[in-house]
Amino acid sequence: MKLTDLAHLPLTYEPRGLTLDGPMPQGFHHLEVERRLGAGDAAYARAADALMRWAPQRGIGLRPVATAPRAAEGVEILSHLVVLPVPCRVVWTVEGPERTGFGYGTLRGHIESGEEGFLVERRGDEVYAVIRAYARAATLLARLGGPVSWQLQRVAALGYLRALQRAADGRMAP
Repeated sequence: MKLTDLAHLPLTYEPRGLTLDGPMPQGFHHLEVERRLGAGDAAYARAADALMRWAPQRGIGLRPVATAPRAAEGVEILSHLVVLPVPCRVVWTVEGPERTGFGYGTLRGHIESGEEGFLVERRGDEVYAVIRAYARAATLLARLGGPVSWQLQRVAALGYLRALQRAADGRMAP
């Protein structure tokens, strides 16, 4: 699968956009994790910028390629989990002084069906990263993986948070 193949692929799930503010839909496995990244304008700006430029995905070794250098609605992103393609399309974005992030949904060819959302939020002077997801198995491989698949999703989400922590601390190259 190549990045150029993604434009014609449909999203594989409904409802869409719920990783931004929910509620999380029934019939899916749900995940939500968060981490305090620091405090102040500089931490927020670094983490928000890194988030919108695919730092969480790069931070866990997914080697993403995308149709744009920054997340924006409609941008396609293709990563690989070992040899498995991970094709997604950005379905929502928000960029502001208190909240920045995006959510992407799975395209045909992904082993799961669902959405993952990534946010950097200010809560007063404190800066937090939040990862929310809902997904269900879309392939036999994912169904056979069962609970192991869900644990791998959680491990990935915690890795995303660590990558954003490095960005907020200024330890990640832009």
